[in-house]
Amino acid sequence: MTETDGARLGAGIGATKPFTGEPSAATAMRKDKDVYQQISRLYDEIRKKIVGYDEIIECVLIGFLCDGHVLLESVPGMGKTMLTKAISDAMDMDFKRIQGTADLLSTDITGKITYDEASKRNVFTRGPVFTNILLMDEINRAPPMSQSALLEVMEEKRVTVGGVTYELPKPFIVLATENPLEQKGVFPLPEAQKDRFLFKVMMMYLTKEQETAIVKTKFKEDKVARILTPPEILIMRKEAFESAYMSDSMIEYAVKIVDETRHRKELQTGASPRASIGFMKAAKAKVFLEGRENVTAADKKKLAYPILRHRIILNPEFVEMRVTPDDIIKKILEKIDAPIM
Repeated sequence: MTETDGARLGAGIGATKPFTGEPSAATAMRKDKDVYQQISRLYDEIRKKIVGYDEIIECVLIGFLCDGHVLLESVPGMGKTMLTKAISDAMDMDFKRIQGTADLLSTDITGKITYDEASKRNVFTRGPVFTNILLMDEINRAPPMSQSALLEVMEEKRVTVGGVTYELPKPFIVLATENPLEQKGVFPLPEAQKDRFLFKVMMMYLTKEQETAIVKTKFKEDKVARILTPPEILIMRKEAFESAYMSDSMIEYAVKIVDETRHRKELQTGASPRASIGFMKAAKAKVFLEGRENVTAADKKKLAYPILRHRIILNPEFVEMRVTPDDIIKKILEKIDAPIM
């Protein structure tokens, strides 16, 4: 997103339909703040600490509006923790981090039941998953049993321990990281867990100019100001779903893209229906963040890569030929005709 894009986010909220689910809260928010000016300020505040990753910031914000999770792939030292901390500060959200290790237990994530001597009863001690933003660093270093502890968390937004179910705070999002270079001591994510991530985003090396800017920020003490709050994010989530318009032809276009992944000779496995639903939710959230009304084919094409790249599995012979999921997604987008509206 460019500076021009940031200014464009300030376009008037009058273009959206009024939110009627929680009239008092929504009216108060709209009276006190111009939502799109707030979104523009949100980007500006996060950029105080994060340089060159506007697309990733956008994906995380879309994740919040879609109630979806984000898988980040990058080598160490790319600023994933700083990115998460900046976003949590700008939205006044609780943030916790778990380091994936071979000895990580399920209870280290969800919490455990212990006996309290004072009260003479069992007490549930909540784990770090009870937060708004959970950064699961190097998730593929955690053993399969620990990874599976996140399945219910990511899908149902709750934890069940000792037959009792505990709801997680709202909003809740998992940002998980993978190091693509490490091959020893890692446990590949099962397909069922990958499918629970809305996006997979690649954090690439920055340009020299961007890296210079990052180094300079280390010598500054600029604090990230709070722009939004968790209740406002929940209001915006409903507003985004109701205000952005998506035509039937756009829905059919997304489904055709997903269906094509199931018929490619290069692929063992195509994307599930979750991908089609993800297309709809993410496109609406993207349009909302940019202050527009209608979902376009360009939105679908841009979202296709982060939505599909972790959901498709290449046949071994194509892996040996160094074909990537992004190569296949590009071919699919070139094959399927995009609707005008």
